[in-house]
Amino acid sequence: MWFAIVGTDVPDSLEKRKSARPEHLARLEKLQAEGRLLLAGPFPAIESEDPGPAGFTGSLIIAEFQTLEHAQRWAEADPYVAAGVYAGVEVKPFRQTLP
Repeated sequence: MWFAIVGTDVPDSLEKRKSARPEHLARLEKLQAEGRLLLAGPFPAIESEDPGPAGFTGSLIIAEFQTLEHAQRWAEADPYVAAGVYAGVEVKPFRQTLP
């Protein structure tokens, strides 16, 4: 089943994000190679593709896992969690309707 993983950043997380990004992306690329990633990306803090120093307010990942527990464990092991980028992470089952 698909699960939506929403990470919410702590204030002023940009430098922590930059440091942990390579490891974060490596995990997403593994999901993509396994055909289990629907989409992933950050929420810019301002209306811009490149928010610069304004940074980001969080991230959204929609990926396939066997169970909610598997999705939660995967989310809790994210490098952004370990680096203190996320103030919290919410995981919910997701059903794609469109497209």
